[in-house]
Amino acid sequence: MSDQKTVLITGAAGGVGHATVIRFHEQGWQVFAVDIKDPQPDLPKGVSFTSLDISKPADIQKLKQHFLDQIANGLHALVNNAAVQITKPLVETTAEEWDRVHAVNLRAPFLVTTAFYPALKKAWGSIVNVSSVHALATSAGIGAYASTKGGLLALTRAMAIEFGSDNVRVNAILPGATDTPMLAAGLSRGHVKGEDLNKRKANLAEKILLKRIATPQEIARIIYFLADSQQSGYITGQSIVADGGALARLSTE
Repeated sequence: MSDQKTVLITGAAGGVGHATVIRFHEQGWQVFAVDIKDPQPDLPKGVSFTSLDISKPADIQKLKQHFLDQIANGLHALVNNAAVQITKPLVETTAEEWDRVHAVNLRAPFLVTTAFYPALKKAWGSIVNVSSVHALATSAGIGAYASTKGGLLALTRAMAIEFGSDNVRVNAILPGATDTPMLAAGLSRGHVKGEDLNKRKANLAEKILLKRIATPQEIARIIYFLADSQQSGYITGQSIVADGGALARLSTE
């Protein structure tokens, strides 16, 4: 019987998800990764990757069956990281767009967690839900995304309450500006200045107390801390903000 710890990471293809896969893999965990698109760049050798749409219950059941034998001894951690974002005013957002964002960002964490809960319970596992600073303070043109990230905080607390008696911990991380493709796509909303992407990133960094944007690796290290029971075994139902101090300052200052 192997004593290697196991983790399932959703949204593993790029950005924070890709960095999180690498972090767990470097720490010796057996990593199961899932995303609707193929990873860029490739994931490390030894990582088990599956391409599925986790907003669909049928695909989640396929995922569960695919990994069933490999998690026979339990699942030690689940990282609900998959997310999509649309950047447009609420009055221009269609019902289909709203539903898609909620299906991936909020419905999928519920579906994946409940599907894999028996394996998490068996291993006294940990769940890390990747929320966002937009759950606490947001801006124009990103309302659908913000609403899902706020809902994910409430879901995190509800999970922690219901799962605590089974020794399953549940926490959330709220990243701020992180250098990912999603951030780059969102910088066209007009909330930062600059005629090209690099100048818009620089303008955004100036608004942050630490004067820089986070790397995906920095966020991945916090996710790993919350998932690893040796480091955070007495933490549950909590939300860690990792935003370089962006939320510390009043917008009116």
